[in-house]
Amino acid sequence: MCGMPLWKPHALANPHPDQLELRLGDRVVSTADIQGVPVGSEGRVLLANGFNWQRYRILFANGIEVGDLDGRQLAPTGKAEKRLRKAERKAART
Repeated sequence: MCGMPLWKPHALANPHPDQLELRLGDRVVSTADIQGVPVGSEGRVLLANGFNWQRYRILFANGIEVGDLDGRQLAPTGKAEKRLRKAERKAART
C-alpha cells in the first residue's frame, strides 16, 4: 500500500502556542459568525495547510465550504477534541 508521505515541519516554522492541530476529516464547530455559517454549525476538515499559520478549509453541515479558518473561528469536537485534550495533558506533565 502506497500512502501519502508525511513531511516534518520546516526548521524555520514557529507555530503559535495556542494553534489548533487538526487532521483531515476531524470534526469541528464554528465559534464565530462566518458568512453563511451560523455560530455552532458543525463541519469537517477538508484541507489543512500553513507554514507559520496553520489554517483549515472546512465543509459545514449546511453545505458551505470556507477556507482560511483557525482556532479563532473553530473548536474541535468528538474524537479530535479528545485527542487534543490528551495531548495537552501529556505536554503539561513533561
